[in-house]
Amino acid sequence: MLYSSNAVEAAIEALSKLPGIGRKSAQRLVFFLLKVPRPEVETLAAALVALKEKVRHCSRCFNITEADPCPICTNPQRDSRTICVVEEANDVLALEKTGEYHGLYHVLGGALSPLDGIGPENLKVRELMLRLQNGVAEIILATNPTAEGEATAIYLANLIRPLGPRLSRIARGIPVGGDLEYADEITLTRALEGRVQW
Repeated sequence: MLYSSNAVEAAIEALSKLPGIGRKSAQRLVFFLLKVPRPEVETLAAALVALKEKVRHCSRCFNITEADPCPICTNPQRDSRTICVVEEANDVLALEKTGEYHGLYHVLGGALSPLDGIGPENLKVRELMLRLQNGVAEIILATNPTAEGEATAIYLANLIRPLGPRLSRIARGIPVGGDLEYADEITLTRALEGRVQW
């Protein structure tokens, strides 16, 4: 124990287990929490408990929700014949922020990663295939442009293509505000392959 308080050390240990939070960041957070009024800490603690008690996965798309099925799945204004497949629930949030997509989603719960022991049986692949039986016209593969995301997209494409729905992949390339000279060869190649008529 580094501190004379078991409670301080326990809080630092607990916070340092969060992704992106190392021991130093956890220490700063703990000392910040010690300075704020007790009601603020209690509000934070109550919000975390409510998060675990109220939030679950939608039984249709596996997005996070408090209502099952989720508001996206039950929205009659959404195009139920188009499904955008993403790796995680935070990808849904990112796509929704654009206001451009009006179909449904399917959250896989990760990406294929044999080195980490994550195979198709560990993802919501079977559930996606069951959804395809309900007259889906298009599947948009929106997995991340990582080795795992690409492998997942290829795997899904091979499963979906024989079933007949239109299959598309989100475009990849140069980010807005980026410079060509700093882009890697793979990004430039994909930007050229995904070019659109202007």
